[in-house]
Amino acid sequence: MFGLGWAEVLALVVIALLVLGPEKLPQAAAQAGRALRQLRQMATNARNDLQDNLGPEFSNFDPTDLHPKNFVRKHLLSDLEDDWNRPTTPDPTPSTYPEPYATTTVQELGYGEIPPYDPEAT
Repeated sequence: MFGLGWAEVLALVVIALLVLGPEKLPQAAAQAGRALRQLRQMATNARNDLQDNLGPEFSNFDPTDLHPKNFVRKHLLSDLEDDWNRPTTPDPTPSTYPEPYATTTVQELGYGEIPPYDPEAT
């Protein structure tokens, strides 16, 4: 329950009993239960409204995917996991490249040299 152990829950009940007293504790618990039920219902309605208004393109949309941890895991780390699970293949040799690339040589720039400008590359 919210990442709390039994000892923490018991401590919260004892504190609530001391603060509210035995007469008001059942009323406070009932009010907290109603508030929690209303909050869950509002969240469910918001999720359903969002899915209805997004249209069929987002039929498999899950709002929990928007949490930053889940978003990173799904969109960034899934590619890495696919790479890790992919069988390794030997590195291609220059002879397997197409002809124009096999004969191209790369010249390194010296310190302070400006690279050539290619207007078609932008």
